[in-house]
Amino acid sequence: MIVLGFDTATRSTAVALRLTDGRTLQARDDPAPDERPGHATRLLDMADELLAGAGIGWSAIERIAVGRGPGTFTGLRVGVATARGLAQSLGVELVGVSSLRALAEPRLRSERAGSRVLAVLDARRGEAFVAAYERTDREQESIAELVAPVALGPEQLRDVVEQGENWEAIGDGAVRFRDDLEAAGVTVPSDASPAHILSAEAICELGARTQRVAPEKGILPEYGRRPDAEIAQERKRAMALAQTAAAGHAPEGETP
Repeated sequence: MIVLGFDTATRSTAVALRLTDGRTLQARDDPAPDERPGHATRLLDMADELLAGAGIGWSAIERIAVGRGPGTFTGLRVGVATARGLAQSLGVELVGVSSLRALAEPRLRSERAGSRVLAVLDARRGEAFVAAYERTDREQESIAELVAPVALGPEQLRDVVEQGENWEAIGDGAVRFRDDLEAAGVTVPSDASPAHILSAEAICELGARTQRVAPEKGILPEYGRRPDAEIAQERKRAMALAQTAAAGHAPEGETP
């Protein structure tokens, strides 16, 4: 099965093409800290370049796999909308994959049974998107989800890892909260380790094994929490109501 997979849950845009012979071609766009993510501008071009490199056209794709988060609101919206549009226009299958599960996939497959991986993505606002997994059987390659994706503050990460030993944390969130994780006895690879990179190859691998969703159900992003803009608007409305209420209840003898 030829699978086109991509993920836009982080600032990076990751794209991969899984071919019938088992090869996987990959492309990434990692913006500099002062640059805007290129999800909307680079995604389709990168996919087109991979197809050209494989010597096949868009019509050869049999399935689209997309990372559905959790992650940034804008990035996920672009990724999922693009996946839906491509699947519809090409008439191919569409599957959604947890971005945290994809982050953990390479490590889980290479570790021994009993090893536990904490997938951690920087969620900003001093939080991280976290999910925990355990390799339960090396022969059967069985993976158990110990903690479903959730947004947590650094002080709450300890509650997750207290469930057992043999923890390793990976992802840009693990790098950001290294001190908190290591204080809890968690191993965190060096900042430059490729283990911290969310691979589109893993999106393809998981996507090839995932049961496709019925078209009428669709694929929805998993934001992990409400968008920043929505929270800001809510705070703005609350402040306006508070100011109105204060003006209407001025002390006796004063004019509201």
